[in-house]
Amino acid sequence: MALCHSLWPYRRWYYLTGDPDRNADVAALEALLDHKFADQALLLEALTHSSANTNLGPGKSYERLEFLGDRVLGLILAEYYFTECAEGDQGDLSLRLHAAARQSALAGVARDLNIARYIKVQSGMDAALNDGVLSDVMESLIAALYIDAGLEAARRLVKTHWPLDRGSVTNGDKDAKSLLQEFAMQRGGEVQGENALPKYRLVEKTGPDHAPRMIFAVHLEGYPEQQASGGSRKQAEQRAAALLLALISGAET
Repeated sequence: MALCHSLWPYRRWYYLTGDPDRNADVAALEALLDHKFADQALLLEALTHSSANTNLGPGKSYERLEFLGDRVLGLILAEYYFTECAEGDQGDLSLRLHAAARQSALAGVARDLNIARYIKVQSGMDAALNDGVLSDVMESLIAALYIDAGLEAARRLVKTHWPLDRGSVTNGDKDAKSLLQEFAMQRGGEVQGENALPKYRLVEKTGPDHAPRMIFAVHLEGYPEQQASGGSRKQAEQRAAALLLALISGAET
């Protein structure tokens, strides 16, 4: 129902915090984000950890916004790489997207913007040292921009501050397989034994030895097998791993 979203839209930030210094922080953050919020309470929610004691009301923290922001970021990145990498295949584009959307990339953007100074957490918790909190808040800020002003406001933040050029196949190749391996290991007792970890197999090899074309498949128990091609075993396996990661991400939304 539309009435589910109630965030005191007529109350200003000063009323919510009672802190004039915070108003200056809000103005500075809005300048960083290149957007003046119509609903500043939404911005406050995007910066509030569930551990913080605030007057936002029960359950008001960035977790719900993070859920939406993750999807909005994925759309923006997918659109960007689809447009800018016209010759990239699905595996290439997936590698680039995952490199730009991983936790370390988001936390790096947050540190570049010094977002930690604005995050409200419980006493004794240092958001600046917590990559998980920093990356989650970046996603929640994207969601807040999207809700407050639409996709273009969120897209502007990403295109201005994200390391989009680092989301290359070269850099992405470093950890697509590692990320899949970590995911498989984190499933705990769901799948055990030899079926717990991803398995790769050569499907086809064509071309001369100096310029081979290989197709490798990756299988992880519980998910459909994914195949990708490349000029080497490493490249094909990485692309296949990236496709499976994309499939897993979609299955969990």
